[in-house]
Amino acid sequence: MSATTETTKAIFARLHEAMNSADPDFVAKTIDELFDPDVELGTPLPIDTTGVEAVKKVWSLLLHAFPDLDVHVEDVIAEGDKLVCRNTVTGTHEGEFMGIAPTGKRISYKEIMIFRVASGRINKTWGVVDTLSQLRQLGAIPTP
Repeated sequence: MSATTETTKAIFARLHEAMNSADPDFVAKTIDELFDPDVELGTPLPIDTTGVEAVKKVWSLLLHAFPDLDVHVEDVIAEGDKLVCRNTVTGTHEGEFMGIAPTGKRISYKEIMIFRVASGRINKTWGVVDTLSQLRQLGAIPTP
């Protein structure tokens, strides 16, 4: 069953609240509630791309590396079963991230996320993340 725009927005609002909680247990519980067990995940991180455990792994990695992670939603466009959000993400690099030892640096980067909802759960995501900016700010790639 296809979701309505209002249902899709409500699911996203719950997800956003959890992601900004900095509470890994709350994030994992919310993921279990909101994501289809067989969700297809589009992420630039080198992990599995199917299943709710993959979503939890992404957030576990992010919250370990950036315990104060904040996702600020700049724009949201929703239509029926899809929602697109443009975000500014900030956090302090306090744990290993993509093989990079903690630097203590505060970083800020942009991302665009797309979510598709069916039967009341997110069943597909696509993410476009400015990883070049992340890596430059962490000192892994020189800034020109």
